[in-house]
Amino acid sequence: MNRKRVAGVMVWAMALWLASPAAGQKDAKPEKDSGLTRVRIEIVAGEKDQPVDSASVYVKYQQERVILKDKKHEMNLKSNKDGVVRVPPLPRGKVLVQVIAQGWKTFGQWYELNQEEQTIRIKLQKPPRWY
Repeated sequence: MNRKRVAGVMVWAMALWLASPAAGQKDAKPEKDSGLTRVRIEIVAGEKDQPVDSASVYVKYQQERVILKDKKHEMNLKSNKDGVVRVPPLPRGKVLVQVIAQGWKTFGQWYELNQEEQTIRIKLQKPPRWY
């Protein structure tokens, strides 16, 4: 291509970009129904529901595809000193949450995400006693 033609294509591309509604909008609000859920997981244990610090939390979900095989995702997270885990936005649908914490019974359960924001409260149990 010659230089005039390349310059013309670049000017045309810039004009299209500037004409788009999202151009130049840094603080644009996300759509109300983005299909994603912000998840907050609270982990407590014991008789007094004390927060569990540094619990390993595994979040697993499947992203459905039309043409290719479904894609499986897994996140490994840790709870903070308040026993809270903030999960990055997840697509709505079924999610497996597993929790492993030292001194407590391992937890695992499927949850249905169907809201824009959702809080999952997990209470860990004492492990079975071995003799």
